[in-house]
Amino acid sequence: MADQITDERVAAVLRAFVRGSGPMLARLRTDDTDIEDGAAGEPDGPADPTVDRTRFERIRARLKGIRYPGSESWARMTADERSDWWVNRVGRLTALAASVTGLAGALGDRVPLQDVLGTAGQGLLLCAIASEHGVDDRGTRVRLLAAVLFERDIDPAVAAGNGDDAADDAVVAELTDAGPPAPPDGRRFGVRSAAKWLWRQGRMLLAIRGELEKRPHGRLRHQALGKLPIVGMAGDYLGERSALKRAARAGHKWLRANAG
Repeated sequence: MADQITDERVAAVLRAFVRGSGPMLARLRTDDTDIEDGAAGEPDGPADPTVDRTRFERIRARLKGIRYPGSESWARMTADERSDWWVNRVGRLTALAASVTGLAGALGDRVPLQDVLGTAGQGLLLCAIASEHGVDDRGTRVRLLAAVLFERDIDPAVAAGNGDDAADDAVVAELTDAGPPAPPDGRRFGVRSAAKWLWRQGRMLLAIRGELEKRPHGRLRHQALGKLPIVGMAGDYLGERSALKRAARAGHKWLRANAG
């Protein structure tokens, strides 16, 4: 008989996961801000007085209209609009990284790699959505992830734990070879660094491996395409993107019902 996965174990693993997601979300926000600031520079005016100031102001106004964390337009967006931005921001990279196993066709489905990476990507997205709704409490985020990803209604006291991060890491280490949460590495956040971070985070989820199949999945047509060699990667990619959107919708619904 398989070992029963208790709410306490799920909560301990998710607390470690939520803790590890914080630096990645900060990195995603910073990277996008740096990109826009690097392109715009936001100078007070053109250095060369011969440059058409009207054209300069038009460019500056257009850059201010770009939506990214920290921009003027970002502050005017609703929580739902900012969450949609996160679906695309996280989804472009996590869905691709999680769909790599599609190259192996049906063989890739014999190991939980795609569910591990897919669950980690959805968990990161849910943490971002919680942040946009003003929910920074770790226990509430744990309950959100448990509800959306694993269909579990965890008691708030169990989700919050006793604040002992080392004890949570010990639970994960006892059941997997994963170490404590690690910050993202590399100068830029690309597909390779995304896959490495997702794998490090996802390895922690192997401690509750029996729960991973419960996460939101893509549509049946995506799953069917994903079982084919070579083109399976495209099916898995589309499926992961669809699954991210489903997770986001479920996350919005849960937060409105449980976090004001």
